[in-house]
Amino acid sequence: MIRHIVMFTLLEEANGKTKKENLAEAVEKAKALKDKVPSLRSYSVVTNYEKADRTNYDIALICDFDDMNGLDEYQNHPDHKAFGAFLKNIRDGRACIDFEI
Repeated sequence: MIRHIVMFTLLEEANGKTKKENLAEAVEKAKALKDKVPSLRSYSVVTNYEKADRTNYDIALICDFDDMNGLDEYQNHPDHKAFGAFLKNIRDGRACIDFEI
């Protein structure tokens, strides 16, 4: 099984919205992916705890797949690509790791 963890920091302002507004929209869009990509076995969308260090990432997606082919299907899925395009305009940073569990 492959676990894919990707984390983003968001810009303070982007697309005419605050970070808080963009974060809420990103969470909504990310959660919508769960039922659209058949290869997803487990999927969580989490945000940094309000009282946690502000230098932490703002949002993380934690995804499990049977294998790398499942991850590739997810990454190339049109809904995932649309989500990525949305994030590209509001993100400040990104970190990702894929590992076997």
